[in-house]
Amino acid sequence: MRGFACAHAEKRHRLDRTLNGLSSKKGGKYKPLGALLPEGFSGKMFYVKLVLLVLMCGSFMGLLHSPSIHRAHGDGEHSTQSPEASEVTWTSNNADQTTDSGYASNVRIDWSRVSMAVQQVAREGDGLRVGLLNFDGEEMDRWRRVLPRSTAAVSAVRLERVSGNVTWEHLYPEWIDEEELYAAPTCPDLPEPAPAPEGLGYDVVAVKLPCSGATGWSKDVPRLHLQLAAARLAAAGRKSEAAHVVVVSRCFPAPNLFRCKDEVMRDGDVWLYRPDVGELRRKLALPVGSCKLAMPLKALGEAHVSSAPRREAYATILHSEQLYACGAMVAAQSIRMAGSDRDMVALVDETISERHRSALEAAGWKVRKIRRIRNPRASRHAYNEWNYSKFWLWTLTEYDRVVFVDADLLVQRPLDPLFGMPEVSATGNHGTVFNSGVMVVEPCNCTFRLLMDHIGDIESYNGGDQGYLNEVFSWWHRLPSHANYMKHFWEGNTAERSAAKRRVLAADPPVVLAVHFVGMKPWFCFRDYDCNWNAPELRQFASDEAHARWWKAHDAMPPRLQGFCLLDERQKALLRWDALEARKANFSDGHWRERIADPRRRICAGEEGCREREIRGRRVEGNRVTTSYAKLIDNF
Repeated sequence: MRGFACAHAEKRHRLDRTLNGLSSKKGGKYKPLGALLPEGFSGKMFYVKLVLLVLMCGSFMGLLHSPSIHRAHGDGEHSTQSPEASEVTWTSNNADQTTDSGYASNVRIDWSRVSMAVQQVAREGDGLRVGLLNFDGEEMDRWRRVLPRSTAAVSAVRLERVSGNVTWEHLYPEWIDEEELYAAPTCPDLPEPAPAPEGLGYDVVAVKLPCSGATGWSKDVPRLHLQLAAARLAAAGRKSEAAHVVVVSRCFPAPNLFRCKDEVMRDGDVWLYRPDVGELRRKLALPVGSCKLAMPLKALGEAHVSSAPRREAYATILHSEQLYACGAMVAAQSIRMAGSDRDMVALVDETISERHRSALEAAGWKVRKIRRIRNPRASRHAYNEWNYSKFWLWTLTEYDRVVFVDADLLVQRPLDPLFGMPEVSATGNHGTVFNSGVMVVEPCNCTFRLLMDHIGDIESYNGGDQGYLNEVFSWWHRLPSHANYMKHFWEGNTAERSAAKRRVLAADPPVVLAVHFVGMKPWFCFRDYDCNWNAPELRQFASDEAHARWWKAHDAMPPRLQGFCLLDERQKALLRWDALEARKANFSDGHWRERIADPRRRICAGEEGCREREIRGRRVEGNRVTTSYAKLIDNF
């Protein structure tokens, strides 16, 4: 679509060509319009008159195309207007608003669909105040034609553009000073839209969103800016209800800003929402990105007071009993030891045996069976082949809020304050993305359908559910890192930084809410020390302090449940091999010198009984742990 500036430039270009085509030649020189003038005519006087003529024509054409003339006489169906409908509309002075390539949208608007959306809002005899955001002049005229004759006013909303220097990385930095040791974190300025005249607000806010359709389309600063501006207009005014919001875009709007539960209709590239004004205002009070904490660090230690605690639950997902059943049982034990009484729901697929389901229930989980959802881009038998099963979280609609916890998480202090946060709230992972190991979601069946509908066309940056969810929920809210503390010592960390992190993990009483066990899991190690020390590619995940905390929660479980955390002979062989290799390399930490006293070393597990799986000169090929985690670490 052409914007104001583009349309005017096109007209000027056609006028110049016309004048050049009417020029004539005399004495080897070209004189404009010379062929039409009598001999001796003064060219200077002609040009003065020509300029006056052009000015008069321009004024006349401007009068013909004025909004009031068009509304009164342009279309037969609008020829009879109420006095309110004939008032002059206010428009933006930012004439080049649609020429900025970052805000421009190439969507072809189907006006019949727009008309259907408007008909859902209009009430017989009532006037509508309509605010239009990011539409050009021609589209403004089309809007006036599709609106009902009772419409009181149509406005082009003025919105200053975000500086071109602001990138997604500025809105979603990898690191911020959460403890404000040096200075309070700040966010880039996203200009707010001009309010409706007289502070009355709008009945309908319509916005046209850019969408390239290419990978990463959802992580676009102008697109986010326009959505937040539309939401602010919808929540503004003196009304107790939010305005209807019409979104015109080739790509779906941010599902945690314009929730599908608030969707009135959707037809092609046109969405109509009636947001909950309270929810909308709460979300708009959050930082624009993860450039600031959405929840202050001190709030993690405050008690969460909920009006409906039975509508809040923890949830986890299992699609491999061999890898994660033990972890899920200890996670449940740790949630209860931390003092939370919220429901705990475990979603388990068809591969989880009845024996393991019974043990999960004994650990405190409410077990719900699901069908596995395959990641179409994952390799067969890869660690991420079935992790799109996480989408089933959004079907837990008996709850308003769900805090998802990975099965490799140890809760040390109540996570209940997270229930006060909106979807999606999470901690940062790396770059601009969040970690999906702990996240707040708002269950809704239509969100589940949205996730399922786009499995084939949204590409995950890491091939798993975390990358996929980061594309869908690109507008996320930053939790303090203490809510999901990674047991990970980055290779670039200084010795002081690593030492400080170890002190955090060893603090008694604990200072972090939950520890996330990336790397080899505690239940796949001997309990004597963190076996990540013995494998070169896993040493970055080693922490004896966190390891000991996990085993403390394990030992608090009934003995019957502890039996699900035994080691099979293949894994024992792997651990012996790693220790042997660490001895050969003479690793300075010296863990390989320790004598193993873990009683599980002599307990048989699995169908193989106690037949040892010795390794002579190589690791066990195809070991389910090393194969999975080698791929996981590559994508961490």
